[in-house]
Formats: sequence, structure tokens, C-alpha cells
Amino acid sequence: MASGTKLWGALQRTALAALGLGAAVMLPPGIAFASSQLALDKGCYKCHGNPPKKNAPTFAELSSRYAMHRNNAGAESALVEKLRQGTFFGHIDAHERLSQENAQRLIRWIIEGGP
Repeated sequence: MASGTKLWGALQRTALAALGLGAAVMLPPGIAFASSQLALDKGCYKCHGNPPKKNAPTFAELSSRYAMHRNNAGAESALVEKLRQGTFFGHIDAHERLSQENAQRLIRWIIEGGP
């Protein structure tokens, strides 16, 4: 009876591990690494926090506004370029200083639902 219990426990652990791996694989590339921590590290919450600075939208507002671009790589790339060029609401140094990779991670995070 004890060996049957051990076998059942091993099967359960294996199944849970497989489910966890499957969930990670289903996430869009990069989304697992983008988070509010990246936005915090880059100082994004200084303007896009709650309450936002001046006319800056919150991340919740951005996520709602750009959710329509989910699964649209072309739109995502265009948003990344607009962000890095500072063309959203004029010249914004913090946006222009973002690396291509970080801008893409942040845009994908926002499109996928953000905070």
C-alpha cells in the first residue's frame, strides 16, 4: 500500500510539473519576463502611476486602449517604434532611452493586460 501511495504522489508531481511547463510555453515570447518590475526599474510609474502625472495615462488605461493589438505583431512593432521615438505625446526622454528589447517587453506587457 505504501509503494502505491508513493507512486501516486510521484505521478501527481510529474503531472503538475508538466502543467507548469505547458503554461510557460503558452505565454507569448517575452511576456514572462515583462512585468511591473521592469516598469518600476525604468521609472515608468513616476508618470504612469496612480495618480498619474499631468496627462499621462495609467498602465490600466494603456492596457485597455491597446488590448485590441493582441496577437498583432505588426501593430506591436509599430507601437514599440512610436514609444522609442518619443512620438507619444511629444518628446519624452524616458521613452527614447528605452532599449529596443525593453520597449518591446513593456509594450507586450501592456497589450497583454499589464498590471
